[in-house]
Amino acid sequence: MRIGYYAHHHGSGHCRQADKLAALLSPELRQQMTVFTSLPADGYRFSSINDEHIVRLDAEDERPDDVLAGRAGEYWQPSCLHYSPVGNKDIQRRSWQLLDEIHQRQIDLMIIDVSAEVAMLCRTASVPYLYVRLAGERDDAPHLNAFAGALGLLAPYPKVLEAAATPDWVRQKTLYLDFLPSKAQGLPSFCEFMDELMTLTHDDAIHKQLVASVDKSFIVTVIKGYGGHEAIDAKLPKLRQILPDAIIVSLGPINDEVRHCVDIAAHVDDVTPFIAYSHLLLMACGLNAIAQAYDYATPLIVLPDVRPHREQEVMAEALIEQGRALSWPQFIAKASSMDSQNLLSSLSTNNKSIDHEQTALMSKQANLAAQRFMNSIADYISVKDWFQDWLLPQLDLKPKK
Repeated sequence: MRIGYYAHHHGSGHCRQADKLAALLSPELRQQMTVFTSLPADGYRFSSINDEHIVRLDAEDERPDDVLAGRAGEYWQPSCLHYSPVGNKDIQRRSWQLLDEIHQRQIDLMIIDVSAEVAMLCRTASVPYLYVRLAGERDDAPHLNAFAGALGLLAPYPKVLEAAATPDWVRQKTLYLDFLPSKAQGLPSFCEFMDELMTLTHDDAIHKQLVASVDKSFIVTVIKGYGGHEAIDAKLPKLRQILPDAIIVSLGPINDEVRHCVDIAAHVDDVTPFIAYSHLLLMACGLNAIAQAYDYATPLIVLPDVRPHREQEVMAEALIEQGRALSWPQFIAKASSMDSQNLLSSLSTNNKSIDHEQTALMSKQANLAAQRFMNSIADYISVKDWFQDWLLPQLDLKPKK
C-alpha cells in the first residue's frame, strides 16, 4: 500500500515519529511512504525518507484578512474541529494541496499525527486514515470525532502507560506500538563515555572529579529540550544543594543564572550514553525523551512540562505508578531523610557493569508491535483487505455493514 503520513509542525517530534516508522521498512518499500508537513526543511532532517517523498504544506496560521478567527466561539466553532479560520487563503491552499497530492501520488492510507482538522478533511473526502493518539486526556469532541472517523488508532507508547480516563472504546480501537525505536547507534563503553565527558569541560577540578567518579562519585544528568527548560532549570539550585558532591551534567539549553549549579553544560547529538551510564536522570516527559530512557535501569525523576490535554502529566503519572520514576516531591521527601551519598545509593542500581546487550534485546522485543504493523502495510495491496483481514482481528472489532 502507498502510505501518506501527516506530521504536525509543532516541534520535530511528529516528523521524527514518521522517520522511525519508515526505518522499519526496507529501503525499496520506503518509496511507498510520503510525509506531509508544514515543518520547514531545517526543522528536522529525515534519515529514512528522501526529499521527493516529503510534501511541504502551506502554513495554517491565522491571517489578518480571515473572515472568522480560528477559534471564533460557541456560535461559529464546529464541535468537531479545534481550529478552523474561515476565509484563510493559506489553509485553503494547503487543503487543496494535501488532497491533490493524495490523489496524484495515489495514496491508499493516511496516518495522521496529529490534526482533528486533517482527519475530518480526509473523512469528508473518503480517504481512509489511521489516527495517532498521543498520551494525555484527549476526551474533547474534536479528538473523539477524529478517533471515531479513523479505521483504527495508533499509540506510539506501551499500553501500560495509557491514561486511566481513556474510554474503553478508544482503548479497544487502539493498536499499541510501544515506543518506536530510534536509529541504531552503537553504545560506547563506560570508559569511552567518561572520555567524552572530559571533552565537554575545560575545568581541571571537574576533570579530577571525573577521574575519581569511576569508583567514588555519582553522575546526575539533566536532559532538557527547548519546549520548557525553564521549569527544570528552576530546580537546579535545589538539586545542587541536595547533591553537593555529584557531577551534574546539563544537556540542552540552560539559563545563565543557574549555570553555576551544574558542572558541565553541553549540547550533544546522542543522549543515549548519558541515559545508560548516569546514576540519576532528571527530565521532562516528552514522548521521544521517555522512549529513549524507558528501557534503561537508570533511576528517573520526571518533571512534566505543561502541555495541552495534560500530555506530559499523564505520562509522568503512569511512570510513577509503575515505579519507573519518581516525582520531584517524592525525590525531595527521600532527600530529607538521608544524606546525599546514601540517597543516590538508594536510588541507583546503575553502574558500568549493566548488561546493555540485554537492555537492547528488551528494546528490540518491545518494538515487535511496530514492526508487525509496518510489515502488514508492506504485505497488503488493498486497504480493504488489510482492514478486514489484518487490522480488525488485531482490535477484535467489527463495524456495522
